[in-house]
Amino acid sequence: MSSNIQAVIFDLDGTLLDTLTDLANSGNAVLEKREAPTHPTERYKTFIGEGMENLVRAIFPESMRPAEGEETEAVLADYKSEYESRWNETAVAYSGISELLDECVVRGLKIGVLSNKADAFCVKCVDEFFPQWKWDVIFGQRDGIPRKPDPAGAVEAAQVVGVAPENCLFIGDSGVDMKTAKSAGMIAVGVKWGFREVSELQKNGADHLVGSPAEILDLITARSGI
Repeated sequence: MSSNIQAVIFDLDGTLLDTLTDLANSGNAVLEKREAPTHPTERYKTFIGEGMENLVRAIFPESMRPAEGEETEAVLADYKSEYESRWNETAVAYSGISELLDECVVRGLKIGVLSNKADAFCVKCVDEFFPQWKWDVIFGQRDGIPRKPDPAGAVEAAQVVGVAPENCLFIGDSGVDMKTAKSAGMIAVGVKWGFREVSELQKNGADHLVGSPAEILDLITARSGI
């Protein structure tokens, strides 16, 4: 049965923006300070997506991993400082995203972002790279709100934009995003251009897979006729 698509909620890293190099360089700077082995940039694709706190623990070898609590908080603060200095050095919007957002607005769709990136960085990235669009909601990881794949943030985003979850597309590049969408009652759309493998998207319940932003518009048209 077709759904009347009224809103499109996006993940950020690996979906709207290619931020991989800046995130990787920040992580490697933290590791170098602690004389821990660094990782190739591509390896960071497996670390990104579950929030910065998880990332700063995962990048360390087990024998050097910071303990939960104060140690992790100290490393996280260092990571945020490193990322603050290079968050926009190489980051770029994926090809076709601008045209997609333009068309969403023309069609009268609500647009939003829900990311596990720290909220301040999430808002900063959207403001920097997508300033010409009026976003209806932007949520990064916030204190007191469980991170994805818990559906709380997605459900709240739907409430803010005034659209029922079943009328929202949730666009993301990871299994975490697909789980979030399904748990929130949204339509899960996995992008093939992001940080994770297509098999991960399929395994975690993607309703649709798209190879370009233009295919998202085709999906909206097919499902709701707009």
